[in-house]
Amino acid sequence: MASRNQNRPPRSPSVKKEGDIPLDKRRRIGTGRMAPTNTGRTRQAFSVVNKQDVSAASDMGSTEGSESGNVEFTKEEAEALLNEKSKAKKFDLKAKMEQMTEHNKRLRLCVRWFLKVDENHVLEKENIRKELESAEKKCSDTEMEMKNREAEFNATILELRKENASLQERVAKEESEKLDAIENHRRENEARVAVEKLQASLSEQLEKAQQDIAAANQRASSLDDMYKRLQEYNQSLQLYNAKLQKDLETANESLKKVEKEKLTIVENLSALRGHYNSLQDQLTLSRTSQDEAVNQKESLINEVKCLRGELQQVREDRDRQVLQVQALTAEIVKYQESTGKSLTELDCLTTKSKSLEETCSSQREQIRILELQLSAANEKLKRADMSASETQTQFEEQKRTVHELQDRLADAEYQLIEAEKLRKKLHNTILELKGNIRVFCRVRPLLPEDGVGTDASVISYPTSVEGLGRGIDMIQNGQKIPFTFDKVFSHDASQQDVFVEISQLVQSALDGYKVCIFAYGQTGSGKTYTMMGRPEASEQKGLIPRSLEQIFQTSQALSAQGWKYKMQASMLEIYNETIRDLLAVNKTNGLDLARVDNGVPGKQYTIKHDANGNTHVSDLTIVDVGSISEISSLLRQAAQSRSVGKTQMNEYSSRSHFVFTLRIFGINETTEQQVQGVLNLIDLAGSERLSRSGATGDRLKETQAINKSLSSLSDVIFALARKEDHVPFRNSKLTYLLQPCLGGDSKTLMFVNISPDPSSMGESLCSLRFAARVNACEIGVPRRQTALRPATDSRLSCS
Repeated sequence: MASRNQNRPPRSPSVKKEGDIPLDKRRRIGTGRMAPTNTGRTRQAFSVVNKQDVSAASDMGSTEGSESGNVEFTKEEAEALLNEKSKAKKFDLKAKMEQMTEHNKRLRLCVRWFLKVDENHVLEKENIRKELESAEKKCSDTEMEMKNREAEFNATILELRKENASLQERVAKEESEKLDAIENHRRENEARVAVEKLQASLSEQLEKAQQDIAAANQRASSLDDMYKRLQEYNQSLQLYNAKLQKDLETANESLKKVEKEKLTIVENLSALRGHYNSLQDQLTLSRTSQDEAVNQKESLINEVKCLRGELQQVREDRDRQVLQVQALTAEIVKYQESTGKSLTELDCLTTKSKSLEETCSSQREQIRILELQLSAANEKLKRADMSASETQTQFEEQKRTVHELQDRLADAEYQLIEAEKLRKKLHNTILELKGNIRVFCRVRPLLPEDGVGTDASVISYPTSVEGLGRGIDMIQNGQKIPFTFDKVFSHDASQQDVFVEISQLVQSALDGYKVCIFAYGQTGSGKTYTMMGRPEASEQKGLIPRSLEQIFQTSQALSAQGWKYKMQASMLEIYNETIRDLLAVNKTNGLDLARVDNGVPGKQYTIKHDANGNTHVSDLTIVDVGSISEISSLLRQAAQSRSVGKTQMNEYSSRSHFVFTLRIFGINETTEQQVQGVLNLIDLAGSERLSRSGATGDRLKETQAINKSLSSLSDVIFALARKEDHVPFRNSKLTYLLQPCLGGDSKTLMFVNISPDPSSMGESLCSLRFAARVNACEIGVPRRQTALRPATDSRLSCS
């Protein structure tokens, strides 16, 4: 059987001194010797998990320790540290080494500072809990001691009382003897002296007994005083206990305040959005009122024009009538002078002139009324102009306020995004330094065929700061069973949300790392949808198509920096412990499978691991790919060749383990640097119970083979968790193929998919417990595969 170290490269004979071993490796060796074996290992906080790393790192020297105790980092400094590039010349290896050493030192200081900040709260809470426990223990010990001493004092008092009673009985007895002696004194003169001596001795004993009683009373009073003092001390201890409980409550309140502040920030953000919507509504209303004011202004202007025209017409009528009056007056004078008409005609003319004067006065009154109406219309027009200007001013102010709020909102969102990016970078750095397998959990939504409503949900998500987005609770018989992983996706998470979290991991394959992502879970839990999705719909593409698109886009962008890449793809499946090539050109996979099932051996594929930890499968079809369209056609061909079947749990159930491998060879023409990365994307077959799947015949054989390989995977994980010397990788084709990913220097991520169906509660709990075991395994720090291009190396030439 192969041991865990069989795939690691042999050490160079020139590197034998302890001082030449890298610092991270020495730290890893030290913590491996000090860490006890624990089979029931659970997920812990960063501060607890990294205590050994911090203690090992403290041996690096007093100078570095004193610097890390006083150094603090801001977000910008941390980002600059993570994004810092080498400024040395191309062939100045010594300067590069010094810069890398300094950069590693500052990175350790940054990580140590981040861990200290993360530990402060946990340590403070732990100290308060310890002080409270010690105070309670001290109080209980004091109370027990008081009770014991009180019982001793009561026993002493009881003994003294018994002694006093016995002494009183002796006194009474002596008095009776004295009376007998007096009565016998007459008859026994000789015994009188003896009786007097005996009486004297008895009186002395009585005095001594009385003195003993007085001393006992004093001791009882002193014991009462001591009991009172102990009661006062007990009360002071109770007050101190209450004070400690208040301090604990204040600490809990401070935690609640932090959570409330976060909630208030979210509420302020929503309030700002609501205020923005209300300002938009006010803006529309102000625009409407402005339009109405403009229309009213135009109508008033038209009325003023009409009134001015009527006024002008009245003035012209008045002028004509005045001219007529003047003409008539001249005619009257002329007639009086010339002919002297009769008085009747004169009265008639007078009457006409009076009527004309009345008409003129009435017209003057109408003109005055029209002028008043005109002035009122002008005032109304001025007020309308003022209201329009005020509305315009308010609109401009509200517009500026909206722009300011939008800018503040954009800044807040940008700060949140940058903070989340920094958190992800630091989190990835910590995980890479720890060497653990990352685990993401994804819950698929309820399907119509599940036949349950939302009220029958057996899954809940914690809302606390520590568990938000990382915790999941399974509810079984009214009891919550909590689990914590690196990331938890609820049922409403999209394919894009899932891919964003692993995009940096996929990018590592282009940087020269070995990357492995595999999906685990029961049949029908959404593994194939997570890995493949529906490639024909852009929004429902899985991790494999999205990862390949990102790799090709990034490789094209890096061509401007002198990088050229060559990529090779292969696809296989493990069906009934037999490897099948899904890209075989002769399309004989079905014939080979039938020969194997009938007892006739088909084409055999052998798994081999070289000294560098690379995996090769003999006679496997490897295709050179240069675009995403070529990859898409290969994926369609593999999907048509893959083994699927119908069971009672899933209509299209994957009956084999699907493994997609993309080998990446990169060369930088400027720096002559080479990188060799590998991206393994694996869709495991789903575990299932025969009682639920109802498998028979070929389906029964498939189910037995799937469960056996997954059981072998569990054995490997348990052996790694217990740090056993022998890890049974060879018990299954699946585990032997995954050996470099589980026991080497690869960046490994596992997706555990679970179903929210209450009838699948048992399978979901098994999957989550297995994922927790996987998350606790340490497989070593990932190692980048880089080299300088030899002068005669043509194997990795890129077109």
